[in-house]
Amino acid sequence: MDLTVRRIVVTGGAGFLGRHVVGALRRRGSADVLVPRKAQYDLTCASDVQRMYEDFRPHVVIHLAAVVGGIGANRASPGRFFYENVMMGAMVMEQARRTGVEKFVGLGTICAYPKLASVPFRESDLWNGYPEETNAPYGIAKKMLLVQGQAYREQYGMNAIHLLPVNLYGPHDNFDPSSSHVIPALIRKCVEAIELGDSELVCWGTGRATREFLYVEDCAEAVCRATEHYDSPDPVNIGAGFEISIRDLAQLVAELSGFRGHIRFDPTKPDGQPRRSLDVSRAAEAFGFKATTDFREGLRQTIVWYKSVRSQSQAQLPVTQ
Repeated sequence: MDLTVRRIVVTGGAGFLGRHVVGALRRRGSADVLVPRKAQYDLTCASDVQRMYEDFRPHVVIHLAAVVGGIGANRASPGRFFYENVMMGAMVMEQARRTGVEKFVGLGTICAYPKLASVPFRESDLWNGYPEETNAPYGIAKKMLLVQGQAYREQYGMNAIHLLPVNLYGPHDNFDPSSSHVIPALIRKCVEAIELGDSELVCWGTGRATREFLYVEDCAEAVCRATEHYDSPDPVNIGAGFEISIRDLAQLVAELSGFRGHIRFDPTKPDGQPRRSLDVSRAAEAFGFKATTDFREGLRQTIVWYKSVRSQSQAQLPVTQ
């Protein structure tokens, strides 16, 4: 598919992954990339979704909009995470079908995999068990996007594909301590500990759980490649193909941030899924995607970005006497 001659709507295009996908599309020569904003289009509301399609008339829809967060946010709002993600996916895809969109690209989540899936996770294992409890409502809601796409392909001939990205990190991530994922949470903890002169910081869990991480710009490239070249009903893992424990991750973030104090883990807090790592062979074979950003370098760039934004924000605070 030649994306330079298509009108492309990227839901969630102003978000963390979305802004990088929009940038990657424009670098490819896609001049007609449209980003609906929540203030104008509430994608959990059927009339707003219909109006968005009437206003934008897209040829391609890349559906990235989602309610997301770390373990704490998922535990605090499981109903919201389930409902809003289900409704957005169902209505955005249904309206795409009704208006004859050429291609629908749905973004799922690694949280859809069973809690005790064999490592590395293979797409064929997606239905072999229930997701980890703390993020199951979110994972199952996003999995419904896969089911809907496959059903629409079978009944209506709709070209809907489904991508399963691993945990992302990079510039423009969410660093809000109430809802952030592990990497931005650790970066913020380290930077604040340095600023406050703290000798210790506390991390959730035992530190034994493992995760895989993908630099956000690599993920954006994968989304664009899949949009151009992938047309199968089978879901595709999008990842970097490595695994690191949370304990080792915390030590690496501390080293790169400059924090030299003690890292203490709080085992009364949940670890989440015991292990996460993907088999990424399908993406390589189907559309030639392979992550290119070195993890240490990606972390360094993310820390530099966050410190810069933090410094700018602090410099703009009013002076009080």
